[in-house]
Amino acid sequence: MTWDDHRAEPPADPAGDAHPHASDRLVGAGADVEDSAVEAALRPKSLAEFVGQPTVREQLDLVLTAARQRGATADHVLLSGAPGLGKTTLSMIIAAEMGAPTRITSGPAIQHAGDLAAILSSLQEGEVLFLDEIHRMSRPAEEMLYMAMEDFRVDVVVGKGPGATAIPLELPPFTLVGATTRAGLLPPPLRDRFGFTAHMEFYEPAELERVVHRSARLLEVEADAPGAAEIASRSRGTPRIANRLLRRVRDYAQVKADGFVTREIARQALAVYEVDERGLDRLDRSVLQALLKLFGGGPVGLSTLAVAVGEERETVEEVAEPFLVREGLLARTPRGRVATPAAWEHLGLTPPQSGAPSATPPGQRGLFEG
Repeated sequence: MTWDDHRAEPPADPAGDAHPHASDRLVGAGADVEDSAVEAALRPKSLAEFVGQPTVREQLDLVLTAARQRGATADHVLLSGAPGLGKTTLSMIIAAEMGAPTRITSGPAIQHAGDLAAILSSLQEGEVLFLDEIHRMSRPAEEMLYMAMEDFRVDVVVGKGPGATAIPLELPPFTLVGATTRAGLLPPPLRDRFGFTAHMEFYEPAELERVVHRSARLLEVEADAPGAAEIASRSRGTPRIANRLLRRVRDYAQVKADGFVTREIARQALAVYEVDERGLDRLDRSVLQALLKLFGGGPVGLSTLAVAVGEERETVEEVAEPFLVREGLLARTPRGRVATPAAWEHLGLTPPQSGAPSATPPGQRGLFEG
């Protein structure tokens, strides 16, 4: 297999799209084929251009500047955080700042130690290896990576059984940039070998407005400040979603208006795509409506809630719930899912009075736990 600079190997399962329903959502944080193509054109090329993550940018700038001044390879970098926050973009920037080529692969693509050995043995000195979803790499490959990161050496086993021998293979110094959405799944020995670890936070609305303005300029979309603010406010704190909503609003403005994006045009466009003012889509609202209208706000078990909305249990738990919990609209309790006062207010419903009978008889509480 040959590996070309800057050629991305498609992961077996894109980040954030572990469940098939995730990639169908306009507000899903996982990247589809269209997102990947557009993101390549919109990616900033330097830390100075990168919007948001001020703490990470400042710390990373110190790490890279010091490495350049020493004439050394930068320390290995671990980037964690939700999908769509810019982990891949930062890996490209690290390579650009160091003046080094980039090799891109993913954890699911490395199922055997031999797969990793083939990649490592072909690296050039100073090259940046970006390993997306590093927590999904196979255990044998993970153990080989320990030695490669620490000693720039791997042992290639030749033969089988008692006659097998390990041949040490020296590697040129390189920088590994690992990205993960599940930092807790990384074993401590691997996590400890990264010289710099950064956690990517969700973006503030003002930062997302800058992202939308920058993307609009690159996509040659005319948008005023209120229009960009409206898109940013519904983007769930995620630049990838902001860029996706911008493209859909651009389409609406082109067909239904004069192509100029204003606040009203953005509102009309996102109403067509069923994204409300807090960034909730049809699935999110279905979960909240079932919880409020059918079960009086809960508590109700996850399986029962999934049946009520006609979705799989995993879809509700992994696709809808994380954002609803982060927005303070839903709470997970030992007895089941419970709606918060903010959920009642958002849907314009009146919560039942204290002491009023619940939609679920008390004797059946145990049926809905989980």
